[in-house]
Amino acid sequence: MTTQLMPAVETLEDRRTEESVDEGGHDRFSHYARKDKLTEAMVMGTPVVALCGKVWVPSRDPQKYPVCPGCKQVWESLSSAGNDSDS
Repeated sequence: MTTQLMPAVETLEDRRTEESVDEGGHDRFSHYARKDKLTEAMVMGTPVVALCGKVWVPSRDPQKYPVCPGCKQVWESLSSAGNDSDS
């Protein structure tokens, strides 16, 4: 006995991907870092430390990604601390 598939039947493969936030989630954000360290890292290819603590070698256009919430929070707290001392 042989098995035959019907000519109108085809197999469809689900190729959707699900995004999950995990250790690699930092890669989907642009991070804040000291400008002099960032410039050096871009030229020399050395790692830099962001305000949120992430260590990475910058290689992508940061304008293509949203700002890291952790970096933004630290930056705002530093900015508001500087404004409070001026009053």
